[in-house]
Amino acid sequence: MMACVPEKVDPSARESNIEPSTRWRLSTLDMVRLGLLAAGLLCVLTGLLPREEAADNMRRIGPLLLFLGSVIVLAELTRQAKVFDVIAHRIAILGRGYYPALFGLCVLFASATTILLNLDTTAVLLTPVMLALAVPARIPPLPLAMTTLWLANTASLLLPVSNLTNLLAANRVALDATDFAARMWAPQLVSIAATMLGLWLWYWRRGRRDTDRYVPPEPVRPENSQQRTLLYTTAGACLLFILAIPFVGDRIGIAAALAAAVAVTAFAIFDPSSLRLSLIPWQLLVFVVGLFLVVPTLSRLGLSDVMHWLIGDDAGVTGAYQAAGAGVALSNVANNLPAYTAGEAVVPSENRNQLLALLIGTNIGPIITPWASLATLLCLEFCRTHDVRVPMGRFVLTGLGLAVVATTGAVAALLVTG
Repeated sequence: MMACVPEKVDPSARESNIEPSTRWRLSTLDMVRLGLLAAGLLCVLTGLLPREEAADNMRRIGPLLLFLGSVIVLAELTRQAKVFDVIAHRIAILGRGYYPALFGLCVLFASATTILLNLDTTAVLLTPVMLALAVPARIPPLPLAMTTLWLANTASLLLPVSNLTNLLAANRVALDATDFAARMWAPQLVSIAATMLGLWLWYWRRGRRDTDRYVPPEPVRPENSQQRTLLYTTAGACLLFILAIPFVGDRIGIAAALAAAVAVTAFAIFDPSSLRLSLIPWQLLVFVVGLFLVVPTLSRLGLSDVMHWLIGDDAGVTGAYQAAGAGVALSNVANNLPAYTAGEAVVPSENRNQLLALLIGTNIGPIITPWASLATLLCLEFCRTHDVRVPMGRFVLTGLGLAVVATTGAVAALLVTG
């Protein structure tokens, strides 16, 4: 999702002397996204998707695109101001060399970032920061990588801003941020608890690492007044956005845009060279627009019949688990966003629990295959660029175990509290 930065280049290359032509080179994934948009436009031009329906879809996702673009710009400028670096190093210092303490603090940091700033922020910005922290603190990088990768997905249930699928679901069932959180707090707690258990058993416990203690790193401090101003201003912009979430309702995109404007203004004054067009996450915006043209077309051509067969229309316990299971399976076969949008189209509007169960499956489930969600794909790509080996057999098996346990528990929590 980082705009115009090829997957094979370390994210820190933004601050290096890398040539602009290299930064703007299109990757294979970028070409796929552009191809999806071209296919969607072709569907409209050929009449496979009626123009009225296409226009309705674009009106629906317009506020979502504003939110996504703004929050990614805000998060990227926050990273450049080293807010994430300061927090990550402070967390390692607070752990005082004890892995259980570090584990709990990393879970809290990754979960809060996902919940409040969305899963793509965790994937794109927090993952490289945590991996970079592993070197000075002499911490095995794989546990840190899996913490951000899993929690980018499993901690994305609580608020509409946590995931694009949440924004779609909240719009569908007419829930504002407060009501959505009141409905999803129990599934979110169960999901994070299951993730913590899986992380400790499979990646963090003594038998999975080489040492009993780690070395607390030195704190990251601004070098001058300019850096200090950018650090405090961007951190304040993030805080204001977070505090606004319960009050802005469906105007979350406007709140994100205003917070991003504060950060952009600060950089325009103190570090204008950092403001590039590459800050705009065009890849994500292109992908979403293309998706909302292609998936409705496929639904008209028979996909909706297949989805209805998989999900059914039972409003009870069976229907909820059937929808959640379909969400997990389809996310790992294709991707979680098309899995949710295709499933949403066939869930009856009155079956709120079934729709939210589908949401749980598509949010928690994309941790089994590398392509199941954009967040998973990006986390794994950062692991590759940082030379962190993720054993794929272990990744798939542990992801499958967590997806089954966390999804089953979260749907149960949804039904009990509902």
